[in-house]
Amino acid sequence: MAAFFTKFCSQAAIVFLLVLPSLVSKSDAGSIVVYWGQNGGEGTLTETCNTGRYQIVNIGFLSKFGRGQAPEINLAGHCNPKSNGCHRASIGIKNCQRKGIKVLLSIGGGFGSYGLSSENDAKNVANYIWNNFLGGRSNSRPLGDAILDGVDFDIEKGGPHYVTLARMLAAHSTRGRKVYLSAAPQCPFPDQHLNAALSTGLFDYVWVQFYNNPQCEFSSRNPNAFKRSWNRWTSSIRAKIFVGLPASRAVAGSGFVPANDLINEVLPFVKRSPKYGGVMLYDKFNDDKSGYSPKIRGRV
Repeated sequence: MAAFFTKFCSQAAIVFLLVLPSLVSKSDAGSIVVYWGQNGGEGTLTETCNTGRYQIVNIGFLSKFGRGQAPEINLAGHCNPKSNGCHRASIGIKNCQRKGIKVLLSIGGGFGSYGLSSENDAKNVANYIWNNFLGGRSNSRPLGDAILDGVDFDIEKGGPHYVTLARMLAAHSTRGRKVYLSAAPQCPFPDQHLNAALSTGLFDYVWVQFYNNPQCEFSSRNPNAFKRSWNRWTSSIRAKIFVGLPASRAVAGSGFVPANDLINEVLPFVKRSPKYGGVMLYDKFNDDKSGYSPKIRGRV
């Protein structure tokens, strides 16, 4: 019996040692983040999360807020929020969350009417977001009764008060439910609109837009510009830092990185940083067209 037990323990130890490397690699692996919401041809949220390609999905965008305006969400061809047509998004949000995928509300974007004129304005917007998308209560929740996991700041305009907005939203975090904060700054450091907010250390994830910015995006002819920018971000901001990229050549004027270049040149460099978080892709529609995330998924 003792001999059997010893043999069994030895076999179990061997199995554990064989499995351990895969467990470690999974825990150290980066995540793929995607933006969803601006093209009706990209499928539903449920379909997006069922692909198994993404760990975080940003719903874009709350493109009108602040300056005394009534906030409005714009999900392009997916639904009409004015007729409460976006309530069905709750089904997809909950399905994603059941799979362990975080779903964030992205505010701002490249277009739209938004900005914060004062600290009081920022507080009012924070209260609106909390009550209509997070854990608060409202009779007019645009995406229905689902509780999103947090807020993504994709801010390209609008004043110096985003630091107040971030603090107000972060204050709602509890042990039972954390409000995650993320941001999508441009790669030139510091970001024109978000530097004060990012300097608070309140943000969990920062996916830097290394595209449409030739001075700091990756190029195989001049990789050092990207490397200098990445080092500046990781040494200055307390958060998980992601490489933000266009999912296809069609979605950005510059900055597309072929999958092989990402795998062979970019990822080996950025993974040296303990702050490395993964890769952000814009957006789901273009990722479907290019097949980009399936090419890089096992290497991120």
